[in-house]
Amino acid sequence: MELKKNQSALILEINDDGEIFVEVASSDHEGLTALLCQAIAVKLLGDEKFSSELMDMIEDDQ
Repeated sequence: MELKKNQSALILEINDDGEIFVEVASSDHEGLTALLCQAIAVKLLGDEKFSSELMDMIEDDQ
């Protein structure tokens, strides 16, 4: 997938142990979309409450 100049993406990976890894892909790492993705990545990995809320949402949908 090729990102446009004003696009960024979170790439999520989960290993066999259930650990989550997050990478930000962007053509402009200082642009707003990249900064938003970086903020979401930090929150996802560093905020246990936020992570739990996301997992609860996933479990509710299954």
